[in-house]
Amino acid sequence: MTSSPTDSSSPRRPAVGRRAVLGAAAAASAPALLGLSAPASAAPAATPSPRKRPRALPGGGDLGPNVIVFDPSTPGIQAKLDEVFKKQESAQFGTGRYALLFKPGTYHGLNAQIGFYTSIAGLGLSPDDTTINGDVTVDAGWFDGNATQNFWRSAENLALVPVSGTNRWAVAQAAPFRRMHVRGGLNLAPDGYGWASGGYIADSRIDGQVGPYSQQQWYTRDSAIGGWLNAVWNMVFSGVEGAPAQSFPDPPYSTLDTTPVSREKPFLYLDGGDYRVFLPEKRTNARGVTWGNGTPRGTSLPLSRFYVAKPGVTAATLNQALAQGLHLLLTPGIYHLDQPVQVNRADTVVLGLGYATLIPDNGVTALKVADVDGVRLAGFLIDAGPVNSATLLEVGPQGASADHSANPTTVQDVFIRIGGAGPGKATTSMVINSRHTIVDHTWVWRADHGDGVGWETNRADYGVRVNGDDVLATGLFVEHFNKYDVQWYGQRGRTIFFQNEKAYDAPNQAAIQNGSVKGYAAYKVADSVTAHEGWGLGSYCYYNVDPSIVQHHGFAAPDTAGVTFHHLLVVSLSGNGQYEHVINDTGSATSGTSTVPSTVVSYP
Repeated sequence: MTSSPTDSSSPRRPAVGRRAVLGAAAAASAPALLGLSAPASAAPAATPSPRKRPRALPGGGDLGPNVIVFDPSTPGIQAKLDEVFKKQESAQFGTGRYALLFKPGTYHGLNAQIGFYTSIAGLGLSPDDTTINGDVTVDAGWFDGNATQNFWRSAENLALVPVSGTNRWAVAQAAPFRRMHVRGGLNLAPDGYGWASGGYIADSRIDGQVGPYSQQQWYTRDSAIGGWLNAVWNMVFSGVEGAPAQSFPDPPYSTLDTTPVSREKPFLYLDGGDYRVFLPEKRTNARGVTWGNGTPRGTSLPLSRFYVAKPGVTAATLNQALAQGLHLLLTPGIYHLDQPVQVNRADTVVLGLGYATLIPDNGVTALKVADVDGVRLAGFLIDAGPVNSATLLEVGPQGASADHSANPTTVQDVFIRIGGAGPGKATTSMVINSRHTIVDHTWVWRADHGDGVGWETNRADYGVRVNGDDVLATGLFVEHFNKYDVQWYGQRGRTIFFQNEKAYDAPNQAAIQNGSVKGYAAYKVADSVTAHEGWGLGSYCYYNVDPSIVQHHGFAAPDTAGVTFHHLLVVSLSGNGQYEHVINDTGSATSGTSTVPSTVVSYP
């Protein structure tokens, strides 16, 4: 394993303990909907007239005050970028939400520092339509050089010419780097090479070398890179030109030549002076970027086909828009929902800008999708409310069985949080019932810090439950649930890259006891499953409340020839809890306080 270039033997401990030990150990170990009445019928004049149909909602319109659009002639761009960053740099659980959009053209001398709940994106069809001679930077000065809490921010659809030759993007979870062209190198570590825990790249070209340095884990999909410097615990590549050769566990590279199925995230762009949303087409056995040879393949929709939602709008209005046949564009802000948003029409797009956030009130489910083809959910955060929700996101109803292989539903950069910004509860966060769904980059997080955090305060027993067959997850991050983080009941499921931490705050062994088994597996494949496959899966424990807790294994699956795993690891962070095995009864126990991964190259 290649070492990090710094000595982290005596790092400063930040006041908030998000993965502090994980980072230090990694460095040390090597780095109603419409309310329509019945139709009118012939009746005496005295009969009351039927209730009128609600006035149709308009499509299109203004994107709101928190979508800030620049063109090359805009004065004071840097000052505006700095103003937004100052508000968002340390606002980890704040209410600000911003999208910074750049019209096609060339921009000079900019350093766009990106803070919490901030998205930066170009408005061309290709990243190369919008070039910034400068940087799009994420660093960790706000947190004493610790990047393990640099969540909820994104960069998309831009070309960068970094001032120093290398752009810094030191992030952790829920911080996608999509459809970017870096004409130089990319550094994934904070200044000083402090602790870092990310991350995700897709549909991007990095002309130079990618240096993860202290990043514990990373997933790169359908991209092209000039090289990759090192690895700490778990680096996974699928469909990446220039990826390092397969070598897990030393160094821990898991490399797949192609991604079985992918369909890139929808994005906003300008067609002349008009906004449209581009919908990339599905690819099978994908490799490399989608935009390398001019116009990408896919279709587009005019903004007039979208209901442009603003914070304060009701769930009833969102559902009326959907029932009219409009798509949803959620502009930046916070949306309280007193009923589920119901996506019932095939090929519906729900696209969020600037980390638009849905909060279900009174224990409702935030969003439900019918068992239909081709729905695209992308770019928003669901934040659990204080009254327990049975579920927060449901893709397909229970028992969904239609074949969607030709036109799957995609869930991309859809993030779920329970607690942190205040008390939140949910029994199961994300439920995937529809067959062939692609979950492409999600972070489903029961908060381990912030407000409203405690073993029962932000109770959330299950993270992701997959009931549908033929579901593919690419970039699955699920952490800290009271019981199972992932439960997989569907047949022929596949996961490429999984990152997990067990709940830090378990009070004692009895609190996590699973019948006769010590602890709930991070990733549990049901005993009824006969076909399943996973590549590059890791689980960490840091039982800091009771370090004597023992976790029997990180992964549990039926022992059958059709259920296979490649490149598994478990890590005990400085001995705060221990794993006895990696998967089932296979794999060595973690070793004391050494924070050295225990690995299984293949199973069975």
